[in-house]
Amino acid sequence: MKKNLAIIAAALIMCGIGSKAMAGGVGYINYTKVQENYAYAQSAVKELDAKRLELQQYMVDKEKQYKALDTPLKKQNFEDATAREFNAKQEALMKLQAQKGEQVYNKIQAAAKQVLVEQKLDAILDYNAVFIGGVDVTDQVIQKLKTMP
Repeated sequence: MKKNLAIIAAALIMCGIGSKAMAGGVGYINYTKVQENYAYAQSAVKELDAKRLELQQYMVDKEKQYKALDTPLKKQNFEDATAREFNAKQEALMKLQAQKGEQVYNKIQAAAKQVLVEQKLDAILDYNAVFIGGVDVTDQVIQKLKTMP
């Protein structure tokens, strides 16, 4: 996803070069560093970790229940029911993970847009897409996130 964003941003920059001189240049951020220093992202990670632990505990509990069953038919029925429940819980976890990831990304992107405007930059890329040049705005994006609701 990051590489796709970098390609799109590079294409936008190239289109902008043809129509006008680059006014403010290109900024870049270390997205991983931004996530690690963003309280909302940290709380999302903790929430997802807690959900993963719940899922693990669910399986431990189900294993204990399975061992207590005495007939092959009961065991088979239990396995089928547990598999359906586990799949539903796992899908819910994946959906929550995608939702939290999108929320974090959108908030970071909003902060980066504000920094882009304030610094009069033409684009902000991920630092992996920058070979030479550009302005590191990682810390400015982190600071902007701290002031956002």
